Amino acid sequence: MSCTTDKNPKPKSMSRAREWTAEVENLFRFQQAGYRDELEYIQVKQGALIDKWPDTGYVKKLQRRDNTFYYYSKRRECQECDIHKVKVYAY
Repeated sequence: MSCTTDKNPKPKSMSRAREWTAEVENLFRFQQAGYRDELEYIQVKQGALIDKWPDTGYVKKLQRRDNTFYYYSKRRECQECDIHKVKVYAY
């Protein structure tokens, strides 16, 4: 018997992004670093803070699972051809 706790939420459904938004941009950055989304990153990295650009709110730096880092610019990095690859999870 499995039970879901608030500390370890599992997604109920998944869909693909259809257009670019700031949320899709951040999901792209998390998924590029090997995580589903911000919730999984916080769970795996045990509450690590997420560096974000103050003016845009985009993720600035993420630590991958192998402890190397991804650094992102202030500008959009998810190109039009990559939008359909971004997975949007619903909890």
